Amino acid sequence: MEQASNIARRRKSALADGSPDYTAKRDELVQVASRLFKQKGFKATTLNDIAKEAGIDRATIYYYVASKDELFQEAIGGILNANIAEAERILKEEGPDPRAKLELLLEVLMLSYEANYPHMYVYIQELMHDVARDSSPWAKLMVKQTRRFEKITMLLIAEGVAQGMFREDIPIRLAVNGLFGMFNWTHRWFDPQGKKSAREIAQVFCTIFFDGISQPA
Repeated sequence: MEQASNIARRRKSALADGSPDYTAKRDELVQVASRLFKQKGFKATTLNDIAKEAGIDRATIYYYVASKDELFQEAIGGILNANIAEAERILKEEGPDPRAKLELLLEVLMLSYEANYPHMYVYIQELMHDVARDSSPWAKLMVKQTRRFEKITMLLIAEGVAQGMFREDIPIRLAVNGLFGMFNWTHRWFDPQGKKSAREIAQVFCTIFFDGISQPA
């Protein structure tokens, strides 16, 4: 118990100090953990697995992180913050019509999946539903951010309906569920090194989606 408390104090001190070497090692552990979470599943992956893959012993890994949950939260938190900030910017932007804004928003989402591979896919694949039932402050923030991203999408579709650009007979909530269903299902097959880039996939999905809700000429 005393040894664990000592390691926790050293970890807290090192985090506060924020030296480049310490930060770089934590970032490396986040990357290693994310790969293992994707390969083995979050629940099946242990800190021993992560330490072994990173070339350090279990005792040493506690100097950098307290748990695998901490590694996961480190990977996801900043990504959602960045996505929300970009979504808010697109919503407030003057000039583009609702369809153009939605295309930009969905491109941001898919590019985020590519740039942060496989972090977001681990979240979608294994933990999104668990987070929705979690009462911790971090989980509540994740749910709030996810709902805000969905709300912005709904606002843009509603704006398109009001302008006569999109059909009125399709419930907006169902349209949004179908839209995110397409993008979130990419966790099953998308590969950043594959034949289709994230931007190309976003463009194809937008074509499929908008051809289904656009008003006939």
